[in-house]
Amino acid sequence: MIAKHSAPMLLSIPNVRNEMGSLGVIEFKSLIDFEVKRTYFIHSIPEGSERGSHAHKALWQLMFAPSGAFKICLDDGVSFYEFKLENASQALLIPPGYWRTLRDFSSHAVCVVLASDVYDESDYIRNYDEFLKWRSS
Repeated sequence: MIAKHSAPMLLSIPNVRNEMGSLGVIEFKSLIDFEVKRTYFIHSIPEGSERGSHAHKALWQLMFAPSGAFKICLDDGVSFYEFKLENASQALLIPPGYWRTLRDFSSHAVCVVLASDVYDESDYIRNYDEFLKWRSS
């Protein structure tokens, strides 16, 4: 597994293309080094909305946009990262310990999230000041 609190990484999702279209393939052991225990997707996001605005203590996530586009802003208390996911051939690996905010959703945007564990409220940090205290400890 990649070390805790390592930097987020933009990954390429292999695509097989032919005259019939494209097939995106995620073979987990070759793309990510965690078992996917939960998959969910965010869709039908009202214009101007933001999602996320929290951090995870232990959860790893892989996010991608099979439709539309959106930005993911990440903050570890020191560095700030911004990524735009806008095609089905790229995904963002997010380690634990990053405050995340998703914004600037295009119409018909879909965000798919592959998570390393099931939902656990105790893994969430929902207050930014508490997040900064947690990161500094």
